[in-house]
Amino acid sequence: MEAVLRSMFQSIAKNAAANKLAKKYGLRFGAQRFVAGETVASAIECVKLLNARKIAATLDHLGEFVFTEEEAKHSADMCLLTLDHIYASKVESHLSVKLTSLGLDINKELCMNNMRTILERAQQYDNFVRIDMEDFSHCEAAIEIYEQLRKKYDNVGLVIQAYLYRTEEDIKRLHQIAANLRLVKGAYKESPNVAFPEKADVDENFKKIIQTHLLNSYYTAIATHDENIIDFAKKLVSDHQIKTSMFEFQMLYGIRVDLQNKLVEEGYKVRVYVPYGVDWFGYFMRRLAERPANSWFVLKNLFK
Repeated sequence: MEAVLRSMFQSIAKNAAANKLAKKYGLRFGAQRFVAGETVASAIECVKLLNARKIAATLDHLGEFVFTEEEAKHSADMCLLTLDHIYASKVESHLSVKLTSLGLDINKELCMNNMRTILERAQQYDNFVRIDMEDFSHCEAAIEIYEQLRKKYDNVGLVIQAYLYRTEEDIKRLHQIAANLRLVKGAYKESPNVAFPEKADVDENFKKIIQTHLLNSYYTAIATHDENIIDFAKKLVSDHQIKTSMFEFQMLYGIRVDLQNKLVEEGYKVRVYVPYGVDWFGYFMRRLAERPANSWFVLKNLFK
């Protein structure tokens, strides 16, 4: 049953009509547990609360189903506005972006130009931008764009997903440009032709790429709520005397707050991914797919 629900939520996440309907009704379905509101002001207030707990953030203005240059420009403008608000409020937060929301599916050069504009603004504020990885069909393009941007910018990083077969080779490739990577398991629905279908295999590959990247002395963001993976990383950095300045643990807004606090108390840097915006539906569905047991929140809120 859980596998069926997972597949269902992953499929619905890509449905433009469902996304449009969700916008109409707002966050009433229970998404407020995982999304920090629809405005940048509400997101900044959430980041302030995280900072008060000694937790850093990375803000992401959610945007999916971008089909025109005007929509891509609006997404880029929202990223710039987010950087402005981070700077003005003096909160500790990076920015996360999705290349499709910046026009990747329309024109690659349009996307590149939007990224350059965002990185220039981030440089002015001495801030950092993380490029989120999306589904497999965008993987190669995302890496190519990152490689191009790294020729000029040192304030940009990339997300790499452990569930893809190609990931181990991608890590080796990215070591050539001293990549700052956020390592995740992966949350999109992918074919077994390109991704490990079994969780155990994903976990093993996740451990492998964490070890590879850390032992090559490149900054590593370990993004997981899996305590077995976290314990593996703790032992690895202890055994190899890796400085805490070379890595951080990352989690998602609204998930495992207890574990976030525990890691902070133990002296580790923790950063929480904080999404906001009206295009929250796809993100919300992927969170439910990761843990279908959370779906009762949706049903509960439908009848409020």
